[in-house]
Amino acid sequence: MEAHSVDLVMSMYSDDAVLSTPDAGEIKDRNQIAAYWGQFIEGFPDASYRYLSKIEAGGKAVDEGWFEGTNTEPVKLPSGETMPPTGKHIKMRSCDVATVEDGKVVEHHLYFDELDFQRQMGLIT
Repeated sequence: MEAHSVDLVMSMYSDDAVLSTPDAGEIKDRNQIAAYWGQFIEGFPDASYRYLSKIEAGGKAVDEGWFEGTNTEPVKLPSGETMPPTGKHIKMRSCDVATVEDGKVVEHHLYFDELDFQRQMGLIT
């Protein structure tokens, strides 16, 4: 996330990759995967990810860490609506589990607490 480049993030994915997330569900289209990551890269220009742990073995990569950033730009929600910037600073824990083939991610499961994200963004109380 520190690279702040959708192209760089997408360079890690295979052409037929699948991304599963708590908020958008299963995303099978490469352009939609790029749009998903773009909402965070564009909506949180100061975003960073601090790794707590990483492990790679047998074609699997798992990491746990903290995503942190300030929402200073609009965010396109999975519903298709655009949320104006909240100015809120968020910090949330996440975990990624990826299957890697030929150096590219073919399947990626992202886990984070969607309710905590919405609460920190001021969308729910």
